[in-house]
Amino acid sequence: MRSPTGAVVTPRIAPGGKRRSADRRLPPRARKPLVVLHLVASVSWLALMLCLLTLAVTALTTGDADRLRTSYRAMGLLGDALVLPLSLLTFLSGVVLGLGTSWGLFRYYWVSTKFWLTLGAMAASVFALTARLHDAVRVADAHPTGPITAADLGFVRYNTVIVPAVALALYLVNVILSVYKPWGRRRWGTARPHRIPGAGS
Repeated sequence: MRSPTGAVVTPRIAPGGKRRSADRRLPPRARKPLVVLHLVASVSWLALMLCLLTLAVTALTTGDADRLRTSYRAMGLLGDALVLPLSLLTFLSGVVLGLGTSWGLFRYYWVSTKFWLTLGAMAASVFALTARLHDAVRVADAHPTGPITAADLGFVRYNTVIVPAVALALYLVNVILSVYKPWGRRRWGTARPHRIPGAGS
């Protein structure tokens, strides 16, 4: 194809065009199971944050000490068993899908934003959330019977709500980005016309 000045240029291919399919590095036989794995891990992580937030709000609002202890211990059990594997699996499978397809990790604004938000949500879940859950379990174990006062709980009762709420908010933004795919392609990653030496003025 020639430009109005006579220079030969390479045509741009839309993200949904044939060139995109041809540029995929992962064959469909490997890509589809990976997509399923990523979706299952992502939905499970989202459901885990919802469960933890529900238990945390229950512990914050209840006047029953036994229910409070049960909520915190259930949060600790879920956190130890699921936070690390689900967050890592979601993040790593997303990275592999980005690198293994023409979307890339930093070619599009929405993909790179998802990358950093997922990394932040994973860090918040693995480090901040897990530590807060352990604090809550220690409070419950330190008072196995009888009432637990607000002074005994301290800021634990708020931390257990704030951290999963932040992680959940970050992940919901990622869901919106995945559906709407805003902002388009990064300027430095957009294909530009290439001039062939000697072809036109």
